[in-house]
Amino acid sequence: MRYTFLGTGTSQGIPVIGCSCPACTSESPRDKRLRCSLLVQSEQTNVIIDVGPDFRQQVLRAGIRKLDAIVITHEHMDHLAGLDEIRAFNYFQQKPMTVYATEQVQLRLKEQYSYIFNNPDYPGVPKIDLVTISEASFAVGDIHFEPIKLLHDQLPVLGFRMGDFTYITDANYIAPEEKIKVQGSRHLVLNALRKTPHHSHFSLAEAVELSRELGAEHTWLTHISHQMGKHEEVSQELPNGIQLAYDGLSVKL
Repeated sequence: MRYTFLGTGTSQGIPVIGCSCPACTSESPRDKRLRCSLLVQSEQTNVIIDVGPDFRQQVLRAGIRKLDAIVITHEHMDHLAGLDEIRAFNYFQQKPMTVYATEQVQLRLKEQYSYIFNNPDYPGVPKIDLVTISEASFAVGDIHFEPIKLLHDQLPVLGFRMGDFTYITDANYIAPEEKIKVQGSRHLVLNALRKTPHHSHFSLAEAVELSRELGAEHTWLTHISHQMGKHEEVSQELPNGIQLAYDGLSVKL
């Protein structure tokens, strides 16, 4: 299995439009963060988790020519605003794109992309097959996903465990029974927005504490805002086994 971080930034990305803070003006490529997205690959199957507004740029940058399915964590625009770009995969693969989402997210998709679902025979409209995610595990080809229920303030969102690897973004609460599903993961991805507390995201300290509680051997932090600071400086403050993820980071397990 290979996991590639296509984007590790928060909803505004880094640099933020009009901002002159140290992170936004940094010349380091690790401080250039597109919106959050993860490519999950086995030898046979390619799946992308979340398709934000940078989806086209991310796919081109990563050289992705085959995509079997999209899995969506929740309905915020920084996680689904790039869905129209699947038209290219429709054309080259000559089939609809399978999109896995909860019923709540599907309602949002049908509102946001009414032209897709209200007039599916119109030329050039993206072709999508929606598959409903429940609490049950599901498989895309040979990749198995176990949903993890989370809260993003009051909004239900999903994380996913794939074998020894668990991916959690846009959360600030995990119920005890859901933590049990995560425990035993050797590799963990957690959102960490900034150093100061936030009403709907884990802070850096909260993410570090949760990582230790869950017992992962290695943790990567994602969904990072410019308020976190520069990658190089924050990395020096982190304990062993916990790192800031960055765009393009690829982990083979």
